[in-house]
Amino acid sequence: MDFQPILDEINDELRPRLGQVGGKVASYIPALARVSPQQFGIALRTCAGDTAAAGDAAVPFSIQSMSKVFSLTLAIRSLDEALWDRIGREPSGSAFNSLVQLESERGIPRNPFINAGAIAVADRLVSLGDAKAELLAMLARLCGEPIPIDAEVARSEADTGFRNTALANFMKGFDTLDNDVAEVLDVYFNQCALSMTCEQVACAAGYLCRDGRHPLAGTPVLSPAQARRVNALMLTCGTYDAAGEFAFRIGLPCKSGVGGGIMAVVPDRLTLCVWSPALDPTGNSLLGRQALELFVAKTGLSVF
Repeated sequence: MDFQPILDEINDELRPRLGQVGGKVASYIPALARVSPQQFGIALRTCAGDTAAAGDAAVPFSIQSMSKVFSLTLAIRSLDEALWDRIGREPSGSAFNSLVQLESERGIPRNPFINAGAIAVADRLVSLGDAKAELLAMLARLCGEPIPIDAEVARSEADTGFRNTALANFMKGFDTLDNDVAEVLDVYFNQCALSMTCEQVACAAGYLCRDGRHPLAGTPVLSPAQARRVNALMLTCGTYDAAGEFAFRIGLPCKSGVGGGIMAVVPDRLTLCVWSPALDPTGNSLLGRQALELFVAKTGLSVF
């Protein structure tokens, strides 16, 4: 299948909708509030290494919660089944930064892709060593080039991350967080401030469509079983409380971020990244979701 004309069609169809279909950028993070919503990019990379891209696919953006896929990958590589001792694997059905759920479930996050779960993953990585350095090194290997942390976004996250601080303190209060709260949150805020392009994300996530094998070198990143489990969590939990709607309308494992990016996986075929900063009420990219719906409709690719 020649994907370039398909991505060009999607870009041509959606670009006139920029600024016309509603949606708002993530204004609760000041550094993201200044990002222009008049942007749309889409890129993919196949298992064979073929690429296609359209629109603003080469423009760096803050990947935010998409980083949770990569931090989870690091944790699974080191801890495997032991990671799940204090992190669940069920959809939350609540907002990604819910405090009520964490309180009622005594400091055990429902899954690793809500904020509390990702903070718990960061805590495990802190216990293992220099978490930020390990994450940056892994992404550089996956992309074949260095990936930066946007210092302004990281500061903005830290200055306004009151709910995330509350989540971490809840877990510390229930003895489900091992390390110093400030140290764990520093890792979490910096991973959310990673800056990547659609093209880089599509490449970096390539191991998820190749049974865990490195997108460039072909060496193992995860085992096939571990890669399947990450994909399963993306399908059921990767788009917050809209995961059911994404499964219904798109039918692909996806992970979104409030920077406006969404990564998607077609197992054994390709990885895809779309980006448009304006979000819907669930915190997912408005045009990004429409782009994925168009991609599935035009290609017929789905896990179902």
